Amino acid sequence: MTNTPQLFFLPGAGADPSFWRPTGDRLPTHWRKTYFGWPGLGHQPAAPGVNSLDDLVDLVDAQLGAEPVDLLAQSMGGIIAMMLLLRHPAKIRRLVLSVTSAGVPMARLGAADWQESYHRNYPNAAAWVRDVQADLSAELRSVTQPTLLLWGDADPISPVSVGQYLLDLLPNAKLHILPGGDHDIVHTRSGEVAPLIQRLLEVGTDDRDG
Repeated sequence: MTNTPQLFFLPGAGADPSFWRPTGDRLPTHWRKTYFGWPGLGHQPAAPGVNSLDDLVDLVDAQLGAEPVDLLAQSMGGIIAMMLLLRHPAKIRRLVLSVTSAGVPMARLGAADWQESYHRNYPNAAAWVRDVQADLSAELRSVTQPTLLLWGDADPISPVSVGQYLLDLLPNAKLHILPGGDHDIVHTRSGEVAPLIQRLLEVGTDDRDG
């Protein structure tokens, strides 16, 4: 088994495989990196057989091999990451979750509805994305992988209250809040988040930071 981390980068509903690249490019060049996009969402072309959230999980699942991987997920990608982890817990080594629900109820935590602006920006996105729902709250306490939660305090779509809720649920998580950060922090604030990610993926962390 190699000691070189293998990173899977999962974007949100914007679906752009290059979304994580500003951060990924700041991580060690010898680390193995796979950037996913989501067929039929954002501006990505549709693909036969991809018609649901479960189908996206299957796309990532198909890339898993014998060695555990690290999942780095933003927004809707965090739900995919958690569904994959719950399916194959032994194949996921560490987690980075940024401004995501990760499968917890967002509305009661003060999150703004993203659907109207999303479909205005991506009018050709698959209609099934409107039905994306997953309540994984009951299962999240079983997730023991070291986890870094990255949030911005100016994000109405996934407010800090969501990150704090996940911090309470996940037994081995640490929360880092970027002042003034919005929903795109891993794209626009890569210089700040990449060192935090590198520290987690190199040595892990057991401490908690509210």
